[in-house]
Amino acid sequence: MTNRFNFHIHATDGRARSGVVQTPKGDIRTPAFMPVGTAATVKAMLPENVRATGADILLGNTYHLMLRPGAQRVHDLGGLHKFMNWDRPILTDSGGYQVMSLTDLRKLSEEGVKFKSHVDGSEHNLTPEYSMEIQRLLGSDIVMCFDECTPYPATEAVARKSMEMSMRWADRSRNAFGDRPGYALFGIQQGSTFKDMREESAQKLTEIGFDGYAVGGLAVGEGQEMMFDVLDYAPEQLPSDKPRYLMGVGKPDDIVGAVQRGIDMFDCVLPSRSGRTGQAQTRMGAINLRNARHRDDPRPLDENCSCPCCSNYSRAYMHHVHRAGEIISSMLLTWHNLHYYQELMQGLRDAIAVGELDKFAAEFHATRAIGDIEPI
Repeated sequence: MTNRFNFHIHATDGRARSGVVQTPKGDIRTPAFMPVGTAATVKAMLPENVRATGADILLGNTYHLMLRPGAQRVHDLGGLHKFMNWDRPILTDSGGYQVMSLTDLRKLSEEGVKFKSHVDGSEHNLTPEYSMEIQRLLGSDIVMCFDECTPYPATEAVARKSMEMSMRWADRSRNAFGDRPGYALFGIQQGSTFKDMREESAQKLTEIGFDGYAVGGLAVGEGQEMMFDVLDYAPEQLPSDKPRYLMGVGKPDDIVGAVQRGIDMFDCVLPSRSGRTGQAQTRMGAINLRNARHRDDPRPLDENCSCPCCSNYSRAYMHHVHRAGEIISSMLLTWHNLHYYQELMQGLRDAIAVGELDKFAAEFHATRAIGDIEPI
């Protein structure tokens, strides 16, 4: 176990990399998928069950935790790790994305963002400095700098104004974060879909100096084709010796394509959110368990999956408990989805290690193209 934050690349295959992020709270194998624990919980899952799926790190949400139960309260109760019973690394976002999405409830200025809480209407002022303080109080292992998530679509003028302010906020975030051995601060590249603007953003972030770098401003409605167009160049603009994090992504095929383009870390609510809405993520694609075709089906979701859902329960049972609104439906489907995502990440890591990522990706797409097994 290290007492500092380090990143080591163990293998490459094309632009893809596999390796490990070392933290005092444990290693993070990359490419890594981070389940989202918005309010200090991955919905419908116990922390030890999340770990059992293969997760090395969780994501927490600065905006939600600062409003409820409050960062100072979490700190006074021993920090976020103890509070939520997760002893491994935690990454927290800066709160910028959530605040920006409030639109009617916020006012943006050079200083930061004034907004009204969606919980109780109370007024708050979130600045780069305050975001760093909140994340320090929470005890986050990986802290994200405070930025404005540029909306999509954006004109070149709007994207530039947003990017330049985010770079000034990144500098302020770096200064406020200070020197904290064992903890990491990630910068966030912006620039919408404009290559030269993203290059400028990457250069500024590199000058400031961060422990890792995120590709921000994607997965905001631009679609996979446009996202991949940006990822064809954006990761290469960032330092190659630091981890690269694609925020808010994504669907399994998004992840495979992004890994092929040099991304190391991902987070997304999809596996847990879809688990609560009766949708299973599988090798064959997404399966809608609300569909009546499953009501008499004694087979598991995926006979090749070893998760508790697939090992012990039938499609017919999962169809029944979801339609009946039973909590166990959310529990089992979320467990399955997170298990599938972590199996996918392990498959990607193994393929990169032996130089067979393209073969793995081709088989991944071919299996999904076949689709679900035939109904009974």
